[in-house]
Amino acid sequence: MAWAGKILRVNLTAGEISPEPLNMDWARDYLGQRGLASKYLYEEIDPACDALGPENKLIMATGPLTGTMASTGGRYSVVTKSPLTGAIACSNSGGFIGAEIKMAGWDMIIFEGASATPVYLYLEDDRAELRPAETLWGKSVWDTDAELHRMHQDPELRIACVGRSAEAGCLYAGVINDLHRAAGRSGVGTVMAAKGLKAVAVRGTRGVGNIHDPMRFLQATEQGKKILADNEVTGQGLPTYGTQVLMNVINEMGAMPTRNMREVQFEGAHKISGEAMHEPRPTDQRPNLTTNAACFGCTIACGRISRIDNGHFTVEHKPKYWGNSGGLEYEAAWALGSDTGVDDLEALTYANFLCNEDGFDPISFGATVAAAMELYENGAITDAHTDGLQLRFGSAEALSRCAELVAAGEGFGKDLGLGSKRLCEKYGQPELSMTVKGQEFPAYDPRGIQGMGLAYATSNRGACHLRGYTVSSEVLGIPEKTDPLTTEGKPKLVKAFQDAAAMVDSSGLCLFTTFAWTPDDIAPQIDAACGGGWDTERLLEMGERIWNLERDFNNRAGLTGADDTLPKRLLKEAAKVGPAKGRANDLGEMLPRYYEIRGWTPDGQVSETTRQRLRL
Repeated sequence: MAWAGKILRVNLTAGEISPEPLNMDWARDYLGQRGLASKYLYEEIDPACDALGPENKLIMATGPLTGTMASTGGRYSVVTKSPLTGAIACSNSGGFIGAEIKMAGWDMIIFEGASATPVYLYLEDDRAELRPAETLWGKSVWDTDAELHRMHQDPELRIACVGRSAEAGCLYAGVINDLHRAAGRSGVGTVMAAKGLKAVAVRGTRGVGNIHDPMRFLQATEQGKKILADNEVTGQGLPTYGTQVLMNVINEMGAMPTRNMREVQFEGAHKISGEAMHEPRPTDQRPNLTTNAACFGCTIACGRISRIDNGHFTVEHKPKYWGNSGGLEYEAAWALGSDTGVDDLEALTYANFLCNEDGFDPISFGATVAAAMELYENGAITDAHTDGLQLRFGSAEALSRCAELVAAGEGFGKDLGLGSKRLCEKYGQPELSMTVKGQEFPAYDPRGIQGMGLAYATSNRGACHLRGYTVSSEVLGIPEKTDPLTTEGKPKLVKAFQDAAAMVDSSGLCLFTTFAWTPDDIAPQIDAACGGGWDTERLLEMGERIWNLERDFNNRAGLTGADDTLPKRLLKEAAKVGPAKGRANDLGEMLPRYYEIRGWTPDGQVSETTRQRLRL
């Protein structure tokens, strides 16, 4: 079986570390990573607890395929209760540290309690130690990574840590690993900092050698890699343009949320697109994009590595930003760009660098800045609140300065660090917060893509595209084309995507493989690695079980069916241009049918029948 069979429990309050066997009964029902860690969290904490209190737990979890030869088998998740939403949080990241944890011999690490002084965990195979981190506290992610590598003199050490934004209490701070890969959403880094945990440094030398059927696994993974290579999206589009391949596509179909989602198309989209990142700049004839990059074991390589024009105002006299680092993905480019009305590619790249350097979610950050800009336009926020910073839509200077303030947790950056829901409530216009369950929207306007509206409203972690990416079907025609402007069939479609995503997130694989793979391509890999009869039907039922477990956690935390909604702007204000002109999102038509298909009560509670069927 591909599980390591061990978890590491770290009591930060007592400073004690102890190994224990993985609960294999739970593993057979929840597989790993998102599902299995959510099961542990569900069983071990009160969902009503304070997310930033010591009663909450933080779990770093791998999947059974993490660290194996399966393509994209480098994923890990950070699972906790979110301080941003009050719901369950699961943030998924790539890079290399997930594989390193697995190759050190661990399926997951559970952090509980809180340390009175800053610490970091050093993990080398079976050797696990909590070490002082007072000298690291107050440092950025980049500086922390460099200092830990200097201290340990091990270039192969893999590090996940939090930056200054998390320490300052930014509610959407993430956990950054490998300098620019992120467990980025829902404030998981804020929880980590609240526990006094600055970093996790891992060195694994054991590999993953306990594959159930090695020859069958080799055959299944090789077949999977061929399918990815031959696919137009995973073999061509993503390697060339990354997720930024979507910028012009979504804009043209009138589903590009613009200026705090008041509009559905951005006139400057082409200036911040994947294509624009390839174009030589007039100043130095070099493009923004330096190269693409891959996470552990990935044959897609959608990651972007970029550089900022040295003459740009954001980096004048700042040589540390003149080199290469993690570049813009589509979601970041949208939130930092069209949502704020900024079409300056260099300014967006600079803000994205700061999100990586000090560990905060560019989606929530950009959307919160957009809300602040509308509040400023309305006069609710003034120069007196911002120390003279003029928060006008389209201002690259304002965007860049806001990123600096949030990174440092200073001045108006403290207000921006609240997220748009609390920011808009503070300044008396809560209706201007474009969130679900307190989490900011991703880059698809639900007036132009109806199924995504239902996916956002019902997402267990607040507004999220990766919890049910119906864009695959409604825009790209994968696995089959559906009309983005109709509600017919969307409840069934959303449920199917949600269950499948939960399954993939629990395996150790990347969700991007599903542009080419179906569950029938994934099941043979899991079955050969784990043994025990993992066919497609069982995997999809497991995905459904995970979704319902998360829902039940949220119900116990105090969330109800009333939280399955969208901002009034998206339900009442019709799109003014594009294919969706005259349309708002018709959530009311879809939600009751979705509850019925889910086997929930009319008020959105998991029914007893469904609970028994899924063995919750």
